[in-house]
Amino acid sequence: MGEKVIVRQNSQFEVEIKAQDPHNPDDPEFYPAKEIHQLSPYGLLLAGLGSCTTVVLHTYAQYHDVPLEKVEIHLEYDRVFADDCKECEGIEEYKEQIAMGIALFGELTPEERRRLFAISKHCPIHKMLAHGIEVVSHPVENTQEE
Repeated sequence: MGEKVIVRQNSQFEVEIKAQDPHNPDDPEFYPAKEIHQLSPYGLLLAGLGSCTTVVLHTYAQYHDVPLEKVEIHLEYDRVFADDCKECEGIEEYKEQIAMGIALFGELTPEERRRLFAISKHCPIHKMLAHGIEVVSHPVENTQEE
């Protein structure tokens, strides 16, 4: 099982998100994701990580006068469910990974590229995923009027 998303952002912070169809893994085509319902929960996570990373990169570049024109991030979530789930009842943790390829466009020096790549890891969502975050759930009363 795997999902793939591409996030592109230019220096005006205009974002384009494309995703493969999660229900048809044999289709290599990426389709524009213009509505939230076009992405699976995994696709939403990848789009959030990619979008956050591009914002961090462009913000840094503008603040430090780095000529970054565009960022394109290829993200892939993968978990091999069949291998992990031979005895599903006893498994509490799966082997999961997000691969993130970052392409930087603009007349950048090697040092600027190195620095931007290092800065990409400062995205808050990247930090949460890399270091973990506790999620505390609890029931609440329904306050919505019907």
